[in-house]
Amino acid sequence: MGFEKKLAIKFKQFLSKLSFFHAQNKTYLCSINFFRMTTVFKEYLNKHNYSNFDLKAVLFDMDGVLYDSMKWHAKSWKETMDQFDIPSTSEEFYLYEGMVGSYTIDYLINREKGRSATSQEKESIYKLKTELFSKYNDGSLIPYAYDFVKKVHDEGLICAVVTGTGQPTLINKLEHNFPALFEKERIVTAFDVENGKPHPEPYLMGLEKAGHLYPNQAVVIENAPRGVEAAVAAGIFTIAVNTGPMPDRVLADAGANIVLSSMEALFDGWDEYRKSLI
Repeated sequence: MGFEKKLAIKFKQFLSKLSFFHAQNKTYLCSINFFRMTTVFKEYLNKHNYSNFDLKAVLFDMDGVLYDSMKWHAKSWKETMDQFDIPSTSEEFYLYEGMVGSYTIDYLINREKGRSATSQEKESIYKLKTELFSKYNDGSLIPYAYDFVKKVHDEGLICAVVTGTGQPTLINKLEHNFPALFEKERIVTAFDVENGKPHPEPYLMGLEKAGHLYPNQAVVIENAPRGVEAAVAAGIFTIAVNTGPMPDRVLADAGANIVLSSMEALFDGWDEYRKSLI
C-alpha cells in the first residue's frame, strides 16, 4: 500500500474519531443545558411556593417580540425629543420600552429639566412621537414570531398580548398578521391599566384576561428590561428574547428566568421547555 493511500486512510480514521468526539461533546453540552433549564424551573417553583406548573397561557409583549418595531420607536422618540430640546439617545429608548409613553416623557423631563412634565407637554410630545412612528413603521414581524405564536396556540394554550402601547396602528394589525391567534378581549394595552411597566399591573391584568389565571399557569415572553421587571413582579416565569442592541446581562439583571438570543431560539427550544411547564 502506497504512502499516500495509508495517509488517506489514517486521515479518514482521524475524521471519524473527531466526528465521534464532537457528537459526544454535543450530547454532553445538551445534557448540561437541559440540567440548567430544569434547575431554573425548579428554582422558580421553590421561590414562589408552587409544587408544579400548570401552563394554560403565554403572555406576549408586542414591540420587539411580535413586531420588529423597536428601531422605529427609538428613532421616533429621539427625533421627537430633539424637536422639544430634550437631550436623549436612541439606544436608551430600548430600556424604556414597555413603559407608558407619558411615563417616559415625565422621566426624561425630570432628568433633563429637573421638574415633572406638564399635561400639555405630555400630550404634545406623545402626539408628535405617534405621528413619526406611524410614518416610519413598516409593520414587519420579528422572525419566527408568527411560527411560535401559531405553535403554542395549536398546542391549546391561550395567547394574550400585554403591551405598553396605546397606538391603534399596531394593535389593529394583530388580527391581520396573527389571524385568529389573539382574541381582542385578551389584549392588554396602555388604556387598560393605571400603572404601566415596570409595575406588575399590566401582567396581572394579562392573567385576568387570559382566564383568571394564577402566575404559575402562564409564561411571559419579553424583550425589554422594564417589561421583564413587570412580569417578574407579577410572579410569572419570564423568558426574555434579546431582539435589541442591549447586552443579555441587562435582561438577566432585570430578573428574566431565561434569556435567549432570538424568537427562533425560543421556537427551537420550546418543546424541551414545555416539558418542565406542564
